[in-house]
Amino acid sequence: MSEKNTRTTRLLAADAEGLAAASEMLRENRLVAFPTETVYGLGADATNARAVAEIYRAKGRPSFNPLIAHVADIAMARREGIFDVRAEKLAEAFWPGPLTLVLPQATGASVCDLARAGLRSVGLRVPDHPVALALLAAAGRPIAAPSANLSGHVSPTAPAHVLADLGGRIDAVIDGGPCGIGVESTIVALLDGKAALLRPGGLSRAALEAVLGGAFAVAFDEGERPLSPGLLASHYAPRGSLRLEAENLREGEAGLDFGGRFAGAAGNVLDLSPREVLAEAAAHLFTFLRALDESGAMHIAVAPIPCVDLGEAINDRLRRAAAPRG
Repeated sequence: MSEKNTRTTRLLAADAEGLAAASEMLRENRLVAFPTETVYGLGADATNARAVAEIYRAKGRPSFNPLIAHVADIAMARREGIFDVRAEKLAEAFWPGPLTLVLPQATGASVCDLARAGLRSVGLRVPDHPVALALLAAAGRPIAAPSANLSGHVSPTAPAHVLADLGGRIDAVIDGGPCGIGVESTIVALLDGKAALLRPGGLSRAALEAVLGGAFAVAFDEGERPLSPGLLASHYAPRGSLRLEAENLREGEAGLDFGGRFAGAAGNVLDLSPREVLAEAAAHLFTFLRALDESGAMHIAVAPIPCVDLGEAINDRLRRAAAPRG
């Protein structure tokens, strides 16, 4: 990580001047973090392999993990991926929004091989955030944008989180305030005639299956490489260990609570949602994990969270955070 302090990272306002500066940086193959409705993304020109390589460098991200290409609208998306009837239905229903579609790459598509990690498919998303959409329109091209944090660290939901991980490693952060959803997009693959949910996220399985008119396939055979971001076994991880489905706190543990289960316990406890509201828990998830991590907690007990709707995405992130790291 010797390159951490080699750049000056500008904090840009989310106004016309800031967006103009940010879009110019992207056209110059520089790195700009920007807000979406899910988490902050680390943006670079998805059509330029040199720019994409800078994302991998800044994040310390494995090169076999593909990146999502963010686009301003469905017209731009159609130039990059092949849309069948199912893809059109999902895009019409949920874009702009927290949905990424993994589709066969279109002929003449511009998203570079490095961003796709050598795959013949591409992950595409139209984010539902005015700052993100304005930036994508100004840039005029697909922007690769994984979460704006060091690889494996807790995903950022505020500008301060981005600066804590990537200050000195990237060129700018657009200050769009806190993110509304707080977990990444749901990823759906539509390949080889099958539909599969690759990553739970800000859009529920039930909502997607209602539009598709049926249940998802069990899984794709990914071989040695993930089809999409967020599929490495260990991901979104704080430094300390996590104990999931904890009914109480043990000596020496900090607590990530839900619904006041740990109320009255001694120690460092943050409650994702005292009222047991899953949307509130999702919005707090990465912020609270980061806060416990920064407090020096080496063992974190996590209260049970229902695995329904957004709870499926929350539990997915927590399982990845708890996975062994080699």
